[in-house]
Amino acid sequence: MGTDPAMIANWQRLDAATTTSGRLVAGDVACLAGIGVRHVINLAMPDHPAALANEEALLAACGLAYTHIPVPFAAPGEEHFAAFRAALEQGPQPVHVHCIMNWRVSAFFYRYNRDVAAMPEPRARALMERHWQPETSDHPDAPAWARFIRPEGS
Repeated sequence: MGTDPAMIANWQRLDAATTTSGRLVAGDVACLAGIGVRHVINLAMPDHPAALANEEALLAACGLAYTHIPVPFAAPGEEHFAAFRAALEQGPQPVHVHCIMNWRVSAFFYRYNRDVAAMPEPRARALMERHWQPETSDHPDAPAWARFIRPEGS
C-alpha cells in the first residue's frame, strides 16, 4: 500500500479502509489503485464541468469497482443516502468516495458516522467540517444540506 495521494483535491482519510476527496482527474485513478482502493463511489453529477469524463472506464482499466450515485447539489435526498449506505456497506473495501469539492461526501459521511456507525456527534461533525459547514455556509444550496444532515425528529 502506497502513501496517501495528498495531491488529490480535498483529500481526506477517514480510516484504514475509507478515503474521500473532491473531484478526480485521470491521473488520480492510478494513485487510488496504488494505495489499495478497490471501489470508488462518486456522488457528483455527471454533467458538472469538473466531472471526470469516462470515470467508470478509467477505474475499470485499473481493476476498481465503481458506483455512481448522482446527487443534485440543490436536492440531496433520502434515496441518495440509502444508495450511498448500500454501496458503502456492500461494495468492495477499501473504498474511496468523492464528489467535486468533498462537500456532498462530507455531509453523507457525517450522517453515516453519526446515525449508522454510532460515532460521537462531535467527532463526526469535526470530520465533516474539515471541508463543509452547511449550517453556516453562504452557498445558496446550503439550507438543503443543513436539512439533509439534521437528525431525524429534530
